[in-house]
Order: sequence, then structure tokens, then C-alpha cells
Amino acid sequence: MREIVFDTETTGFDPETGDKLVEIGAVELINHVPTGRTYHQYINPEREVPEEVVKVHGLTTEYLKDFPIFAKVAQEWVDFIGDDGILVAHNATFDMKFINFELKRLGFEEYQWDRVVDTLEIAKSKFPGQRNNLDALCRRFNIDNSARTFHGALLDAQLLAEVYLELLGGAEPTMDLAAAVKNNKETVSAVEIKRVYREPRVFALSEESLALHRAFLEKNIKNPIWLADEKSEN
Repeated sequence: MREIVFDTETTGFDPETGDKLVEIGAVELINHVPTGRTYHQYINPEREVPEEVVKVHGLTTEYLKDFPIFAKVAQEWVDFIGDDGILVAHNATFDMKFINFELKRLGFEEYQWDRVVDTLEIAKSKFPGQRNNLDALCRRFNIDNSARTFHGALLDAQLLAEVYLELLGGAEPTMDLAAAVKNNKETVSAVEIKRVYREPRVFALSEESLALHRAFLEKNIKNPIWLADEKSEN
């Protein structure tokens, strides 16, 4: 199973009113093990970034002006996700509305919800009535998020990958994600990342955990696309 854990940063809350993407970060997992392939891109939003939003992610209009607009990198993003990638995001409704808005505007096919996993919904079901934002979940699972002075799409995707595995039950560490990214020549890194990222723990799930995860996804996602692929192989 191939999953893409991703996060976005934007100029605001609603693409319908003119807000734009300013950053996308993603981490590839195969059967919940990071492969070392990532995607990271800053984006020129072609508009001013409000000061209150800069306080969240630190990305100013001046900093972003020399990066490509989304139309220039959309194909690269689509190619990275591919036809088989399951999209994993925290509060996926927010990220997906921006991604799909831009894809539709440019004539690309939108992503359907049968290939989306929302970790916020999983967290709410496991910890009802508690804070379930990324920082709170990192504290709950004892995941080091000390490098998160600002929201950053790639760092947040790395943290979310760890949180996601904990939400599925956790497992034993098997490899170093930072080393895997460094050594993998297929890593898609559109810009040099100037923020300092920590080296996250990376886990592999047992066969039992994989089976439980499969059952969860089958129950919560209607007609998951990877089942069709598996059936066609049998």
C-alpha cells in the first residue's frame, strides 16, 4: 500500500475567495515505512500574504515572490502522487479543498475522497473531547516537535507520518527517515529547505497491525481504490 502523508501552507482559509497555496510538503510511505522520497515546494501565491498568516508559517510575500506559481509545478505534484497514492492529511478537508481547487482550475482531475485518509478524524474517534491538533498529538505520543517554531509543510508532514503510525497502534523503529531521504536520488525536492528539520523516528508495522489498518480503512472509506488493484492482481 502506497500512502502520501502531506501538508500545505496557504495565505488563508478559502480558495474560493482568492486564498492560495504557498507551500506543499509530502512524505511517501510503502506499507507504512518511509521510502525516503519526499516532495517539497514553496509557491508564489501571486498575492499578498496577510501579516497574521505570516505569523503562523513565516512565509512572507517578499520571500515567496521568486518561487514558481502553482501552475508551473502542478504536473510535478501530480506525478509524485501518481495514480495509486492514498493521501493522508490532518484536517484533510482544508488541504484537499486547496489542492483540488488548483487542480480543477488548471484542468487536472481532482482527487476523490475514496483515496483520502484524515488523521484528525481518526484522532477524534480515539480521543473524543480532547485536543487533537498536531502539537497535542505529538505531546500525547511523546514525539519531538521542538523544531516546529513555525508551521512548515514538510516538517509537519514528517511529524504527521509519525503521529499516523501511532494512531494505528505504533510499532518498532526500523530506519532513519532523514538518512533515507538524503540517500535516495529519486527524492523530489524543488527547493533547498532552509529550515532545520529534526530526524524523526520511523516505524514499520507488524502484519497484525497492517491487517487492523486495512480493516479500518475498508470500514471508513467507501470503495477504496487499492482494493480494486489487489483484486485485479489475484
